[in-house]
Amino acid sequence: MPTAVVDLFCGIGGLTHGLELSGLQVMAGIDIDPSCRYAYETNNNAAFIEADIERLLSDEIKRFYPEGAIKVLVGCTPCQPFSKYTQRYRKNGQRGNKWSLLYSFAEKINDINPEIVSMENVPELSMQSVFGDFQEVLVEMGYHIWWDIVYCPDYGVPQRRRRLVLLASLLGDIALIAPQYSPETYLNVRDSIGSLPPINAGQASKYDLLHCSAQLSEINLERIKQSRPGGTWRDWDESLKLSCHKKESGSTYPSVYGRMSWDKPAPTITTQFYGYGNGRFGHPEQNRALSIREGAILQSFPKDYAFVPPGAPIVKRELGIHIGNAVPVNLGKAIGISIQRHIGERKTR
Repeated sequence: MPTAVVDLFCGIGGLTHGLELSGLQVMAGIDIDPSCRYAYETNNNAAFIEADIERLLSDEIKRFYPEGAIKVLVGCTPCQPFSKYTQRYRKNGQRGNKWSLLYSFAEKINDINPEIVSMENVPELSMQSVFGDFQEVLVEMGYHIWWDIVYCPDYGVPQRRRRLVLLASLLGDIALIAPQYSPETYLNVRDSIGSLPPINAGQASKYDLLHCSAQLSEINLERIKQSRPGGTWRDWDESLKLSCHKKESGSTYPSVYGRMSWDKPAPTITTQFYGYGNGRFGHPEQNRALSIREGAILQSFPKDYAFVPPGAPIVKRELGIHIGNAVPVNLGKAIGISIQRHIGERKTR
């Protein structure tokens, strides 16, 4: 019996790509943002469907599952409070509760009745009533549920990202596979981006135009020159410090304008990772912020993942949102392996 997956809120395909690497067949990815189409379809063997999940009929999703297949429905619902991604959905009709997309996900599960469900999200969701409501729907339908806050380095993601992962199955107990890495073997910044050719701030590599870094102002160039890996803005000359840093309230933000350390996993890659002042996103050695390609690699996308059509402009803000909001590929792969093993165990019983 074949297994078929549909990925809701698929974005540029981080989860889909990980599931495909695990051996699962993804039939389609659905997202409201048309700018995700090129990256999704170019790198994955699945169709991209531009649609609003809140308005898309469940029967339209059902048609992607071959007759007799084990149905898997997955999704990373964009629930980050006040995030640009969430605001984009609101502009397309969403005006109420910021968590309502998760209720839409639950409605689709209720209509489609997939054998297996997976949901990945921000850890803060676990403290919201909507998460309890989501689980209640699954329990009433007979699903066995597992969920936890997952530390991504445990699964080969070279960044200190934590995510909520939920797995549910009508076939029996299910869980995420055990961690595949330990603190001694975590992939670090050097492992991930150490071999990329050096570039200057405001420049791009001739070998890969996505290996491009944002321009730095003269004062920020002086600041990063005085920054050391793992250090803080406190290492700078007094004349370079921002006025907000000199206030008592600014003393609790030591990571902004910081350099990453070669031999540790990167900090969480946000949607603004390409900006030196937005976190500890300074390159460990070169006087610049992370390039777009480096941010993608630290999200465990393959080094050759195509994000824009050849010759198209590279818009850092848009790519930052796409990459920062993506499910890390290697976490997606771990989810896929977990589903594969779960199905295999049920077939042998």
